[in-house]
Amino acid sequence: MAPYLGAWALVGGLLAALLVGRAASTWMGAAAVSLPLAGTYAFVCLSAWHVARSLPLRTATRPRIVATALTASFVSSAGWLALARMWVQALRTRGWLAGGLPDRGGLDAVVFSLGVLLYLLSLAVSYLLITFEESRDADQRVLRGQVLAREAELRSLRAQIDPHFLFNSLHSISALTTADPAGARRMCLLLAEFLRASLALEGQGRIPLARELTLAEHFLAVERVRFGDRLRCEIQLESGGECLVPPLLLQPIVENAITHGITHVLEGGAVRIRASRTGRRLSIAVENPCDPDRPRGTGTGVGLANVRARLHALHGREASLHATEHGGVWRVAISLPVATEEG
Repeated sequence: MAPYLGAWALVGGLLAALLVGRAASTWMGAAAVSLPLAGTYAFVCLSAWHVARSLPLRTATRPRIVATALTASFVSSAGWLALARMWVQALRTRGWLAGGLPDRGGLDAVVFSLGVLLYLLSLAVSYLLITFEESRDADQRVLRGQVLAREAELRSLRAQIDPHFLFNSLHSISALTTADPAGARRMCLLLAEFLRASLALEGQGRIPLARELTLAEHFLAVERVRFGDRLRCEIQLESGGECLVPPLLLQPIVENAITHGITHVLEGGAVRIRASRTGRRLSIAVENPCDPDRPRGTGTGVGLANVRARLHALHGREASLHATEHGGVWRVAISLPVATEEG
């Protein structure tokens, strides 16, 4: 409010200068007339906001806007002129600065013309502010839509993990029921424990990295029932255990490491997971042995594509996933911005 009244104090100075130059007034008399008038008209021009609101530029026709603007400005200026006349007459009646007050002809011309211009300017500023407000609201609606779309995409990608994992696990249990009934029972119990831990993640958009690594270890415990000594697990958390990551981010990667890596290596091998934080970046690497001559393209295409899509939905280009194969070792490297509960 203070900047608004300050601007109108400048208008009062402009009106005083016009009265001195065009209405034969002294500076003292012009100031006595112009400053109270400017303060009064400042509140009258606030009505321009409501006029602009009632005639939006997007819906109202131009002739109607122009006609309403001119009518409102003429009525407001006429009222301001009547008030100016009464104020000058009151000053003359009381004998205050009678010799320095503006003459009526000059007062009428200056006050009415300036009043019309000031009201039209207030109306233009009101339309400008309304346009800015609508643009900001539109940007916020677009942003909310993007957030909702991203959340829907994340829920869809998350929903793909559980059926894919369950399909493979149930297939493994089915294979063990005849060859190793005790192992099948043990795998069922470990699977139930893993699923219980997974259900506890319901509604959580992100979890600490340390907890995600624990889930990956539980998953590997389920698979060790089937592979025995052929599958080993090495998890190393150097730093950044408190950093937040999407839940079950590593599960598809570890599952691929077993399905397309350990399964095709006769002597098996170790699935190695290493995670560390460097500054504002979090790095996670998953390595496993692989057979260069293994059959290709046997998966369902969920694994790495799912993880990459989830990272892109959350972080855009700030996150990356690279998969490479060198010297019989398959390596998946993830890099993403650090996110913590403290922001």
